[in-house]
Amino acid sequence: MGVDSGVYKFLLFLHLMAVIVGFGPWMLATAFDVKARARPGREGLAIAETTYDVIRTYAEWAVYAVPVLGILLVFTSDDTWKFSQAWISTAFLLYIVLLAVAHAVHFKNLKRINELMAELTGRPAGGPGGPPAQVAELEQRTRQSAMVGGILNLIVAVIVLLMVFKPGM
Repeated sequence: MGVDSGVYKFLLFLHLMAVIVGFGPWMLATAFDVKARARPGREGLAIAETTYDVIRTYAEWAVYAVPVLGILLVFTSDDTWKFSQAWISTAFLLYIVLLAVAHAVHFKNLKRINELMAELTGRPAGGPGGPPAQVAELEQRTRQSAMVGGILNLIVAVIVLLMVFKPGM
């Protein structure tokens, strides 16, 4: 087929759309978290829950389609692209790391943040004994979410750089 074929170009289109739809919400999750935290109570909880739902329901499936479409692109490129090329194998390795961190740490943390926000909705943030334990945990998890989210965003940016510049070719 080759990289000039209609099939290849259509697969490339699908691959790019999957990247946008999948990783776009992931990369903006921290911004939505900031908006959620700025609106205490039900408003903030609604933003946080919607963000998590979009990431875990819609975006996640697109993220899973990215490597499948990438593999199809390699197969339809008529050996223009090979899995042995460093930029392709490095991108796949980074993708695996990305998913591992997202599933092992980030998604669990985001889910717990939403649970804490739900527990705190309608409750005063402090009192004579100070803030409830949930507030301290929420603040700690929010910091962790920002850090891990930043690392995930950096990994995505490196993968995109590899795809655009194809170093070592």
